[in-house]
Amino acid sequence: MKLDILAIGAHPDDVELNCSGTIAKEVDKGKKVGILDLTRGELGTRGTPEIRDQEAKNAAAILGVSIRENVGFRDGFFTNNEEHQLAIIKVIRKYQPEIVLCNAIKDRHIDHGKGSKLTSDACFLSGLRKIETYDGDIQQQAWRPKQVYHYIQWMPVEPDFVVDISGYMDKKMDSVMAYKSQFYDANSDAPSTPISSKNFRDSIRYRAADFGRIINTEYAEGYTVERYVAVDSIFDLI
Repeated sequence: MKLDILAIGAHPDDVELNCSGTIAKEVDKGKKVGILDLTRGELGTRGTPEIRDQEAKNAAAILGVSIRENVGFRDGFFTNNEEHQLAIIKVIRKYQPEIVLCNAIKDRHIDHGKGSKLTSDACFLSGLRKIETYDGDIQQQAWRPKQVYHYIQWMPVEPDFVVDISGYMDKKMDSVMAYKSQFYDANSDAPSTPISSKNFRDSIRYRAADFGRIINTEYAEGYTVERYVAVDSIFDLI
């Protein structure tokens, strides 16, 4: 299956928190979108890897994505080396996405910056024909995504562009709250974390509202780029 977009996150819920409005909108337009989680989030204070696995499936169903896979890297300890790069290259070549969305270049959680660089490097290397990878017994073709965009996470970052997600904010929040073990629940007696507060939950909506305000829409999601974004016509800009 060829994908239009592959969204990659260091942890299950990274994608939902930061680019799920964009995903939901593109799925509605008929685009094929997939999600790749690098770890199972096993170091998370709340919940268990098994709970996170099921929550990730539930969130994927809400968003209507075509595939969701997990490469099972070690949460907190994966590195940007050949072994990890090749694992991502195999997924990129398998699904041949036109666009890859990935973690913020620099962020509070060390896995986000590591995941960002690892993904970016794998996207480049995936286009080199002399790197041989196999899907079973079949040698994969080289494939390099046309664009790699970084979604914005914990740290306040000035976006290079924003995507209008008005009409998709509720679906975004539904996909985030599919991770019931992780986010605000007034009745939970689980240990508190920086992302389990009501303030953090509310910040998801008001950050999207602020990005939307800047472009005169209701809600938006922001991205940074590694290369200039090109348009065919100045009239392509809203």
